[in-house]
This record gives sequence, C-alpha cells and structure tokens, in this order.
Amino acid sequence: MNALLIYPEYPDTFWGFKHALKFILKKANVPPLGLLTVAALLPKDWTLRLKDLNLKKIREKDIAWADLVLISAMDAQRPSVKQIADFCRKHGVKTVAGGPLFSANPQDFPYIDHLVLNEAEITLPLFLSDLERGCPQHIYTTDQWADLTKSPRPRWELADLNKYSSMNLQYSRGCPYDCDFCDISQLYGRAPRTKGPVQVTGELEEIYKIGWRGGVFIVDDNFVGNKARLKSEVLPQMVAWMDEHKHPFTFITQASIEMADDDELLSLMARAGFDQVFVGIETPDENSLRECGKFQNRNRDLIASVKKIQSYGIQVHAGFIVGFDSDPKSIFETQIRFIQQSGIATAMVSLLNVLPKTQLYWRLKGQNRLTKAFSGDNTDFSLNFIPKMGPEPLLEGYRRIVKTVYSPRNYYQRVRTFLREYRPVRVQKPRFSFSRLAALAGSMVVLGVWGRERFQYWGLIFWTLFKQPKLFPTAITLTIYGYHFRKVFNC
Repeated sequence: MNALLIYPEYPDTFWGFKHALKFILKKANVPPLGLLTVAALLPKDWTLRLKDLNLKKIREKDIAWADLVLISAMDAQRPSVKQIADFCRKHGVKTVAGGPLFSANPQDFPYIDHLVLNEAEITLPLFLSDLERGCPQHIYTTDQWADLTKSPRPRWELADLNKYSSMNLQYSRGCPYDCDFCDISQLYGRAPRTKGPVQVTGELEEIYKIGWRGGVFIVDDNFVGNKARLKSEVLPQMVAWMDEHKHPFTFITQASIEMADDDELLSLMARAGFDQVFVGIETPDENSLRECGKFQNRNRDLIASVKKIQSYGIQVHAGFIVGFDSDPKSIFETQIRFIQQSGIATAMVSLLNVLPKTQLYWRLKGQNRLTKAFSGDNTDFSLNFIPKMGPEPLLEGYRRIVKTVYSPRNYYQRVRTFLREYRPVRVQKPRFSFSRLAALAGSMVVLGVWGRERFQYWGLIFWTLFKQPKLFPTAITLTIYGYHFRKVFNC
C-alpha cells in the first residue's frame, strides 16, 4: 500500500509566522507531529510519503503514486482540506482524515471517504482492520482516551527537517480547566494524560541523534496540567539529560498562569531549558473572567504573575480576547494598557469566536446568537456570533487594540520593557548558521532601511548592545516578530 500523508496549508495567520520565516530562510514553523505519529501506527509493510503543503504545493504525480491519502488538520486549514479532497476525488484516490478539525466537525466532511476521529491510537487500528478485510466504514469514533505511555515515537525520517524553524514533541494531552470558549477538555479530557520521563528523554535523544539543535516546541495545551509529576519525575530527568548533552535545545510550550505561583516548578523549567511559554491571559476584566470560567486567572495580579515568570528567564507570550458579554465599553483601552505595562511583546489579541460543542457554543445556540461556522482564524476580523455590545463597536475597538499595540512606537517600547526585566538562567551561545546571519542582515535592510519602524529599530539595537548585549539575538528575533505581526494585522 502506498500511503501519502498530506498536511494542509495554513493561511497567513498570527501563529503561522509566514513573514518572519522568510528572514531565517525557513518554510514553516514545525513538522506535522500528528501525521508523523500516525505514520508510526501504520503497517510496517506500507510505503509512506509525507507532503507538507506549507513547504511545497501538491502535484498530480504525488496523487497518482498514492493508493490512499491521509490528512490531519486544524480549523484554520479547512479551505486547504477541501482543495486536497477535490484533487484526490478527481484522481480516484480515497481519503482518510483525522485530527481536531474533523473530530470537532465530522458532519462538515461528507466528501472525505473515511473519518478516523478522536485519538488515532484507538480508532486507527479499527480502520486498518476493516481496510484489510475490505470493508472500511465512513466514520470511526470512540469515547475512550489513549494511554500515552503506549504512543509511538514520530517517524521523523519522513520529514524534510531542514525546512522547519523548530522541532516538536508531545508530553501530555488534556487540561484540568474547562474554560467555556475552549474545546480542549471536550477533545482530550480534563484529566491530563502524560508520557513517562523515559519516553520524553528518549524522544529528545532521537531528535538529538538526527542532528537537530535549537528550538523544540512541546505542543501540550497545558504543559503544567499535572505539576506533581512534572516536578518529581519529568523535569528532573530533562534537566539531567540537557546537562549531559550540553544544552542542545531550548523549549517553548503552553501553560496556565498559575505556574507563576510555584517557584520550584519555574526553577526546574528554566534549568531544563524552557525560555518561552504561551499563557492564556484572555482579559484583565474580572467579570469577563468569571463569565468564561477562567477561574485560574481570577483574583490575582496578572501583570505581577507575568513578570514573575519572566524573572526566571522564561519569556511570556500571551493570548487576549475581546467580545465577552461582560466586557465593558472601556475594555479596549484596558487591554491596551495591560499589554503595554506587562512587557509582553508577543500578544495575540483575538476576537471571541465560538468553537463547536464548547459550553459557549451551546449557550449562544440556545440564545439564537450563532451566525456561521468558525473560520479557524481568530485574528481575521470575523465574528460568528452576535456580540452583546454589537458587531460594529466590537470590531472598531478590536482594530484599535491591534493597531495600537503593534504600532512601531508601542511595540518597540514593549520589547524594551521586556528586555530590561528579562533574566535568562542560561544565555545560549549563538550557533553560527546561514539562517541567523540572514535574519540579522535581512532585519537591518527590511526594518532598518526600508521599514517605517527604522528609527525604533536602530534605537532598540543600540540600546540592547549597550544595556543588554547578551540579549542581542533575542532583540533581533523580536524585531522580526513585530514585522510579521504588523503584516498580519495590516498596521
């Protein structure tokens, strides 16, 4: 059996970093970890090929080679999925699809031949068994959760790793919280399931042996969901492994804000090489936090929590949302003020959008306030529900936020605030590479000569060289991020 694994194209979004990747001569952020893990679950006698459409467009000869096409996707990739399916149907090749997009919206994909939903460790073997007997069904689903200690290592040899800016790894699935706008607890459960420490270091060893050096994204939706196991088993093993291998990686992950309350956890993460974390702050408004069930963020000084995390050398990226029913008219200025004071350079400000089957979805459906399906991009200025404050005031306020916080003056001011307070535990020695050299040269020309931010750019460069010279590579990276964000938001 010739199986072609296709990862659909991402549109130009906040997290796609399309405009930033050009500076470092890379095509995409991370390899398609889900598909590479699925590849390890397929029969050993199958011939496999991976096609990431974020690297290269699909061709007729790719489809002609395949007996079967497997697709995995997230919401933002929906348009590309339809194109792939049409292309396969035109050439008479059957499609098999799984992943978050399909598991949350199976009714939207009658044109996919076989839907293998939920967690592939459970449902894929059922499909493969039926396929072998010549009677594959249209849909496979389960209400069971996979045992991650039995999840296989990804088939990295199928990917062209030189085209990616970072590698990735999964440690856990599930989140103990149940925010009403989020679908993670529906997709993966509220009891975090984890891999063992030997599994984690084994995957790190494999990434190390294939020659990777640099960033590794631990893709968990909430890395600190099971803090007890992290502190007692996993992080100590990671610290020991990183020390033994002379710190070949830096780590970025996603976590909830209460990590700021645990000094032992922060210290272990910093020692293990974590230098970035994405945190869902959502809103500084207490009433809106109560409305959406974001209880872990309530009754705390959120800015102090951010600065506490950053004091351990872990840069905080954060998500913010406007559009809650409880949002006052002043929420837009409040968000701007919070973001500027926090020193969070990478602030993803989004409009509230309603994901299928979330608590928010059922509440607004009952109020007859849903208007259309979620586009998959919560920064594209689209709404799929009727907001309490009205669509026009919300959209106008949202535009004001993004145009303000990503204007060169405010963005560079925020970067300087961050660099002034940032104290990394271990400053990585820059490894020479053409991509790093290209990033420096490209930023000097595109931002320092052509860009309207050129005065702020050179001001930051010279300030960093004199005040925080060890953080010069970080400063260059953040200038490039700012350029990408301004392109995405057209500001």
